[in-house]
Amino acid sequence: MNVFPLLEEISAGLPAERKQDLKKQLAVYLNELLLHDFHLLVQLLYRVDVSEKKLKAVLKENPAEDAGNLIAELMIQRQIEKIAARKNFHFPTDSSEEERW
Repeated sequence: MNVFPLLEEISAGLPAERKQDLKKQLAVYLNELLLHDFHLLVQLLYRVDVSEKKLKAVLKENPAEDAGNLIAELMIQRQIEKIAARKNFHFPTDSSEEERW
């Protein structure tokens, strides 16, 4: 499963019900990785740039919660942060290449 299109879709302006469905799909996949391919989960978290410190804190603070849901929420939050950062640092496209430097 390629989670990046899923994260993009969740971060977009979708109805809340659709976002919840997609988050559930992501959580199920993450739980599968927890059980069967932890190395791939770690790689995925690294690529999405989820803070290891934040992940450990959230898992420790919510031991009774479903880990897949918690990790999915962190991934979605990080994706939203990245989208906001891109908007804040967007360069105008009408300038020439030389002016950008």
